[in-house]
Amino acid sequence: MQRPLADEIRPKTLDEVVGQRHLLAPGAVLRRLIESGTEANMVFYGPSGTGKTTIANIVAERTHKALYRLNATTASLQDVKDVIADVGTLLAPGGVLLYLDEIQYFNKKQQQSLLEFMENGKLTLIASTTENPYFYVYSALLSRSTVFEFKAVSPEEAEPAVLRALNIEKERSPLPLEWEEGLSLQIATACGGDVRKAVNAVELLSQAAQAKKGKLFISREDAAQVSQRSAMRYDKGGDAMYDIASALMKSLRGSDPDAALHYLARFLEAGDLVTPCRRLLCSASEDVGMAYPQAVAIVKACVDTAMQLGLPEAQLPLAQAAVLLATAPKSNSVVEGIGKARADVRAGRTGDVPRQLQNVHADTTGFDNQQHYLYPHSFPGHWVDQQYLPDALKGVKYYEWGENKTEQAAKAYWEKLKGKEL
Repeated sequence: MQRPLADEIRPKTLDEVVGQRHLLAPGAVLRRLIESGTEANMVFYGPSGTGKTTIANIVAERTHKALYRLNATTASLQDVKDVIADVGTLLAPGGVLLYLDEIQYFNKKQQQSLLEFMENGKLTLIASTTENPYFYVYSALLSRSTVFEFKAVSPEEAEPAVLRALNIEKERSPLPLEWEEGLSLQIATACGGDVRKAVNAVELLSQAAQAKKGKLFISREDAAQVSQRSAMRYDKGGDAMYDIASALMKSLRGSDPDAALHYLARFLEAGDLVTPCRRLLCSASEDVGMAYPQAVAIVKACVDTAMQLGLPEAQLPLAQAAVLLATAPKSNSVVEGIGKARADVRAGRTGDVPRQLQNVHADTTGFDNQQHYLYPHSFPGHWVDQQYLPDALKGVKYYEWGENKTEQAAKAYWEKLKGKEL
């Protein structure tokens, strides 16, 4: 049975690993640790297809410990106990090196079962995860490990691996195999930083290559069909989703309509309408706020329209909302104001509601039942000087006028009416 191409092409040395120069360049910490034959516990964090498993295999070859592999998606607590049972026996006289893939799927009890043996050095753990380990890995286990972050591989770094895969397929092929110029870079670009995905695409394209005049030929059109939508990394509820949501929000806040449309498009391509709608609605108040108060109503209308239309038509009102928010004047005076007010409330700085603001009711206790409330609409300009904050907070300022045209106009209006009290 023929080995999968992705397995056959897997690097055997650090110099063959694609990408991750920040970790594996000469002199880099991880490279020095591996070359010294370290037995340190490590957590490899990053997207799929970026070399985590490959490097774990290279580490294993440099140790004298028995190598065990578990995948947390299928492994049970009994599997962990079986590995630990071999520690110190003839099966693992030098100890155990456990490579635990997708550790985020292990629950707390399963992760805790490893701690005692990590502590005494009989078990060395190399765990990999595609999710942020500081959210998903038990803190006691993290404290005994070093986290290394792997990054998506650039097209330029991935292309040599694609060419190597094409040449292997060329040697395997029963007929002469050829491909269109620029195919390798196209596949490397479409893989979205996942080298395994790129190699799998090569294998699939080779199997589906068209026979022409006694030769097999792979076209760029075929590659485009195989890699359609594959460049996007998105996992609903995972790190990628939150990263894109954060990038969308910050692009809106940073007044960059092009970046906002880009991150919105990534949500739309993934079929996720809910997440960008929430971000757009939030930005209307958080980042635009009083600089353009009508933004809330417009964005809400765009979101409602998008949810009624569904994809693909939903892209239009959402794009309209994104461009509006990105190009609108900005103010965070609402955020600052409510933030300071809630901080006082949480700290217990409240006090009694002033008598004139309390709910009107018949007081039969003998106390003064007159509120002495002054009704603003009964006075010129619909305003009258009156205390509204509790005595404990009298004179406190939560809201500060923004520098934008809208808030400055409102400030000027009230300064004139209140006689420069503001």
